[in-house]
Amino acid sequence: MKKRSDGYHEIDTCMLPIKVCDVLEILPDQREEIVLSGIPVEGDPEKNLCWKAYQLLKKHHDIPESYIHLLKLIPMGAGLGGGSSDAAHVLIALNNLYQLNLSSTELEAYAAELGSDCPFFIKSEPQIARGRGEILTPVEIDLQSYYLKIVNPGIHVGTAEAYVGVEPNSEVPSVRSIIGQPMDTWKSDLINDFEISVFKKYPEIGALKQKLYDEGAIYACMSGSGSTVFGIFAEHPNETCSPYFEKIIAL
Repeated sequence: MKKRSDGYHEIDTCMLPIKVCDVLEILPDQREEIVLSGIPVEGDPEKNLCWKAYQLLKKHHDIPESYIHLLKLIPMGAGLGGGSSDAAHVLIALNNLYQLNLSSTELEAYAAELGSDCPFFIKSEPQIARGRGEILTPVEIDLQSYYLKIVNPGIHVGTAEAYVGVEPNSEVPSVRSIIGQPMDTWKSDLINDFEISVFKKYPEIGALKQKLYDEGAIYACMSGSGSTVFGIFAEHPNETCSPYFEKIIAL
């Protein structure tokens, strides 16, 4: 990761869709409104990325007034891309619901206006993200015989907060080349640059990563800018019943 002249960071990361989601409902020809339920979302609902996605398409296309309901299940400030995924799927849903006939490329362009990692969720397939996150290329990664354990400690780590503390490091192999190597080499080679500063401020997140290794993970890492950590296991891992958010997924 390195700092760019425009203020953004040049990233190199692998993004993978997993079976964790919020729930979206969009009803046409209803009152124009967004309703949020589930995990409390702070702030003005009309500043929510889902509403911004709706307004963005409505600005450029003939879309009637619509009712949007977001049931929030993915914790925020967790590094799981929940908000970005919701915004991208609002674009997808509106495209299908109102037969706008927008291509994936066009939807990705709209998504990029909403957030750097929003375009990934349009196709939602394993991809390498570069640039500020909007340059996407497919990548082959076979994890079908593994289990993924994701645990969130209930700590909110803001993206801006994480970027302030990151130390750019461009003298490393590409992520694509690293994930092409055996998984048991990832522990030493596949590094999340956010971890140094985030673990320093929130040592309990670093301890949670070590706990996954102690439980037998082949590879463990913080997801994105945190605070969720994940471990990849060859066998079904034990459930630790996190009081905040925990999922075990067969990949």
